[in-house]
Amino acid sequence: MDNTEPEQPIARSRPITARELARRLGVSQSAISRAFTPGTSISPAMRQRILRGAEEFDYHPNAIASMLSTRRSNIAGIVVSEMQNPFYPTLIEKLSRELQREGLQSLMFNITRGSNIEEQLVALRKYNVDAVVVISATVLSGASLRWATEGRAAVLVNRTIPDLPLTSVSCDNVEGSRAIADHFHAIGRRNVAFVGGLPHTTTNLERQNAFISRVAELGMTLTHAVSGGEYSYEAGYRAAMEIGRSRNVDAVFFANDILAIGGFDAFRDGLGLRIPEDIAIAGFDDIAMSRWPRYSLTTFRQPVDAIIEKTIQLINEQLAPGRYLPTQHALSGDLLIRRSSVGDLASETIGPFRT
Repeated sequence: MDNTEPEQPIARSRPITARELARRLGVSQSAISRAFTPGTSISPAMRQRILRGAEEFDYHPNAIASMLSTRRSNIAGIVVSEMQNPFYPTLIEKLSRELQREGLQSLMFNITRGSNIEEQLVALRKYNVDAVVVISATVLSGASLRWATEGRAAVLVNRTIPDLPLTSVSCDNVEGSRAIADHFHAIGRRNVAFVGGLPHTTTNLERQNAFISRVAELGMTLTHAVSGGEYSYEAGYRAAMEIGRSRNVDAVFFANDILAIGGFDAFRDGLGLRIPEDIAIAGFDDIAMSRWPRYSLTTFRQPVDAIIEKTIQLINEQLAPGRYLPTQHALSGDLLIRRSSVGDLASETIGPFRT
């Protein structure tokens, strides 16, 4: 006969409440709340005392209770599309980290082509997010964005929509594209081409129009203006094969780095051209791959840290009491000159670009 006694269920203690922690520490309940809320008025010594007490008594703030009392979810929705662009994962990772430091947890919505956009937007509203950061969600119309962001702090990143009253933060695309044209002229290139991505987005149009205008101002010849149809390696490769066969081009500006990397491989491996002796290449963004020794890509670096810092500032301004008027911000970046345009360059240089 088995005389083993059955295992007894593990007794689970009831979680300690904020009121109980306040009583044990001899502080007010509001002090407990302020200690766990970033940006509130509480002395560093008091906050440390409460945090140590919370660890000792295994106290964890109740997010649902906090939401009910403050009428805030402390959640920021990040809406993104075109995730095949390597620039965006880096941007999202840094943005999420900084939002967390501000006490906002991130909830990402990846709006893909062919998906049910209405369902995604309903989910965005259902979670009652405090803020919405839209990162180049090109599949969303202005009307959709207006509905999704209504009544919430909202910032468009790397995208603007004319006539839509939403705050935006982006790199200065005009400055960067003119810088690329100036660089090509400075190294003696006169027959140049442009390869774009998504043709009707403001980012693509700003880069294309600024580059073409500056090329004309400098007396250079624009041989091609090709739309890749998307920001992808494959689109850059196809466009470069089309351009390279004409053999009358000595420099190409690709509207972003992943397009340029596809173009680089097409020119060198597909067509046997020497880079930069036969054709110089430049991109835009400064993704990690652009620094790989194979590519050493000349590019215009987006000021990612400054963009995120500005985005956080603008969210906080909108969450604060009072009236807020939408604003648009274009931040300066840096031209990075590498071997894809200047072959004998020993190391990366930051070139002059303001014209």
